[in-house]
Amino acid sequence: MQGLEYLSERWKLLASPAVGDEGRRATMVLLPLLPLLPLLALASPAGAATPVTATACAAGPAGAPQIQVRVHGARSTQGNMTVTLYGSDPARFLASGGKLARQRVPVQPGGKAEACFSVSAPGIYAVAIYHDENNDHDFNLSVIGMPQEGYGFSNDAQGRFGAPSFEAVRFRVEQAGGVVPVLLRY
Repeated sequence: MQGLEYLSERWKLLASPAVGDEGRRATMVLLPLLPLLPLLALASPAGAATPVTATACAAGPAGAPQIQVRVHGARSTQGNMTVTLYGSDPARFLASGGKLARQRVPVQPGGKAEACFSVSAPGIYAVAIYHDENNDHDFNLSVIGMPQEGYGFSNDAQGRFGAPSFEAVRFRVEQAGGVVPVLLRY
């Protein structure tokens, strides 16, 4: 149990008629903490921020901000375009398990693809994309670590020797949503 919930349960125990020695010991411990009760309420999970979530636009609630990702520059229509959305935490960007949502969408003639994410709140987001030409659900690299499939990031960001930083890729989404164009590189 956390903070306020713990104190509340202990207080109920003290108020019960069969308190016994354990209750008297708890009273000795809890009474000095009573002035801190309002502060513990502020630190409880109920006061914590709600985590941001994302789904495909078709599954999202009406009126939620939507992020339209428009990819162009695919060299073929083989496989799928894997579009991954990240939230505002730089430590989770490109990290295993760090994504908010992922969509695998078909590549259209002309080397284009579109994905749409419905997010639970306006805020900072980032997009990373790869063209999974062989449809193995992996971003394939050569033995020396060079990409073998097309890739791209929001803001058309590029890294010098690897992926770009979160700061280069992030963008703000307001309540009205937004469009994120991404050019693939091979």
